[in-house]
Amino acid sequence: MTMTPEQVRREHQGPTAGLADGYAQANLIAVPEDWAYDVLLFTQRNPRPCPVLDVTDPGSTTTFLAGNADLMRDVPRYRIWEHGDLVDEPTDASGYWRDDLVAFLIGCSFTFESALKQADVPLRHVEQRRNVPMYVTDRECRPAGRLHGPTVVSMRYIPADLVDTAKRVTARMPAVHGAPVHVGDPGALGIDDLDQPDFGDRTAPHEGDVPVFWACGVTPQAAVMASKPPFAITHAPGHMFVTDVPDLAYQL
Repeated sequence: MTMTPEQVRREHQGPTAGLADGYAQANLIAVPEDWAYDVLLFTQRNPRPCPVLDVTDPGSTTTFLAGNADLMRDVPRYRIWEHGDLVDEPTDASGYWRDDLVAFLIGCSFTFESALKQADVPLRHVEQRRNVPMYVTDRECRPAGRLHGPTVVSMRYIPADLVDTAKRVTARMPAVHGAPVHVGDPGALGIDDLDQPDFGDRTAPHEGDVPVFWACGVTPQAAVMASKPPFAITHAPGHMFVTDVPDLAYQL
C-alpha cells in the first residue's frame, strides 16, 4: 500500500526515495538566527543545489508545506552539527531544537522521480531499494558571508537512449534542482569512484546505463562541514521531509 505523506512523516525512519509517490520532498537545514542571513544569501547565490521552498520564523517548527507537521520530529533521521562536526543522528530532534533556530526547506530531486517514472525512465536506486548515491564535487559554490563549500550532486544511472528524456522532464522542475548539471564522465566533477559515494548507497548500473548528475540539496551540509557554524540541524542525506504539496505544483 502506498504511504501518505503524513504516514511517512510519522512512521518511517529510512530513506524516502519512492515513498509518498506524487508528493514533493524537501531537504532541511536549521541554523541559529544570527547565521540565517548567511544561509539565505548562500541559497540565493547557489539556486541550482539550494532552491528554497520555505523559510520559518525563528523558533518555529511549522511550515506551510505540510500544515500538521512538526519539523523537529517529522524527518525520518536528522543530523546534529557542532562547529562542523557531526555529533548525533537522532530520529527526533526535539531535544536539540532551539528557540532561535531558523529552518530552511530546500527542494529535493526525489520530487521529480514520479515524473521520470511516468516518462518510463527507470530509477535504479529505487529498484534496488537503496538510497540515492551522492558525491562531493570539485565545483565550489559561490560563497556567502561566512558560508562556503563544494557543490554536492546526486547520481542516477539512466539508459543512454533515455538521457534526453530525463533532461527534458527534470528541466521542467527547477524548484527541485531542474535539469542535470552533468552527464557522463564523473572525473569532470572531480569524482574518483562512483562505487564510493560520499552519502547514500552505491547503485549498480545496467548495461547501457549512463551516469547522470543533478545538483543536490545536501550541498548546505557540505557548507556546514566547511564553514563550521557553531550549531546546525539538518536531515540525514536521503531521509527527506515529505510535504503535502503535490509534485506537479513544482512543474512548469
